[in-house]
Amino acid sequence: MTQIYVDSDACPVKPEVIRVAKRYELAVTFVSNSWMKLPQEWEAKLVVVEGDFDAADNWIVEHVVKNDIVVTGDIPLVHRCMKNGARVIGHQGNLFTDENIGNLLATRDLMHVLRGAGEISGGPAPFRKEDRSRFLQGLDQMIQDIKKNA
Repeated sequence: MTQIYVDSDACPVKPEVIRVAKRYELAVTFVSNSWMKLPQEWEAKLVVVEGDFDAADNWIVEHVVKNDIVVTGDIPLVHRCMKNGARVIGHQGNLFTDENIGNLLATRDLMHVLRGAGEISGGPAPFRKEDRSRFLQGLDQMIQDIKKNA
């Protein structure tokens, strides 16, 4: 049975994940480096991991299996989860695939070098209403695809 894992420390779409998961009766696990209060009505599990910066990522990779869904914006985590057969969606509804992960990893590495050299500053663009809508559509489509191919 498909489960949803959320890399939840900086996830702006937690309520949307729950909304879609309830519709399809899927279990959701939020994984975080620090404790956070989840509304009781969400009926979701919270796993708080201790350790280094990648502890939450490592926990997700250790538990995710084929056709589970991971919600994250962390490109190296995306790649690791895909190796386990998981489907991965970004916060803005972008679907990660075998065809686009190589370019995304290369771009991430390049941006890291440019930021380190002081060539680029600032963070990601603000999260918009359109991003939320695109995420809902992408997650819904991903679940339908998994069910169709099961």
